[in-house]
Amino acid sequence: MKFTLSVALTPLDQLAELAITAEQHGFSSVALPDSLFYSETVSADYPYTPDGNRFWNAETPWVDPLIAAASMGAVTREIRFYTSVLKLGSRNPVLLARQVGSVANLTGNRFGLGLGVGWSPEEFEWCGAPYANRGKRVDEAIDVLRLILGGGMVEYHGRFFDFDKLQMSPAPSERVPFYVGGHTEVALRRAARIGDGWASAMMKYDDLRETIERLRALRAEYGRSDEPFEYQAVCIDRFGLDGYRAQAEIGVTDVITVPWVFDGLGFDADIEAKKDSIKKFADEIISKF
Repeated sequence: MKFTLSVALTPLDQLAELAITAEQHGFSSVALPDSLFYSETVSADYPYTPDGNRFWNAETPWVDPLIAAASMGAVTREIRFYTSVLKLGSRNPVLLARQVGSVANLTGNRFGLGLGVGWSPEEFEWCGAPYANRGKRVDEAIDVLRLILGGGMVEYHGRFFDFDKLQMSPAPSERVPFYVGGHTEVALRRAARIGDGWASAMMKYDDLRETIERLRALRAEYGRSDEPFEYQAVCIDRFGLDGYRAQAEIGVTDVITVPWVFDGLGFDADIEAKKDSIKKFADEIISKF
């Protein structure tokens, strides 16, 4: 079992110290959220809350996760970083390949790309990407990213993306892992088919167990049962040592957590209090695995 520190909704001036502290106390990774902007109104429900409302507001702090990874990578040596998850549907994959390759190189291959389609029509349309056919466009975008990041002179001619021979150098010296997010059947199939892992949003334990079972069945269907695969979980109703052991029993390999929440602290709490929570979590939980 691995443990990943989520820095969602965290003031930007705390990120470097939190990454250093997490590395010092046994966390394997830092999970970086993604939000491009807050639109005053939105024409679709947020899919991961019971009422469909966003749980943040216009003043909530966000940072581009790729820039955050490069910044935190510069002050650490071992801890990894991954997006959880980056909204691929509203981004151009050729430009994104340049950015991902840069972060992978600058962090010494300590970066993983967690990706999803995206849910907000406004994020698509206002960034110049159509909301229609978004799933199929994302499938092509993943192909483009894999192709370019693999190095060498490449070309691609698809339905949504088309370019002649190009090369981005330097390519990452190690393969960048892709962690696919989403809870729908098509998202789970995408993860099972092409992912190096699957990233959950907020889920109850029983739903998480059923989803992991479904992913295992799909991976067998695609002939990938013997390949390494990460199950990254944000479980909202199993905590503490027994709770994390229960998550491990159903197949979770990587717990994404916010330690200071368990101590009653808000996302904008003092940095020293957050660091104390990280240390406490490491002593009480991580050291037992």
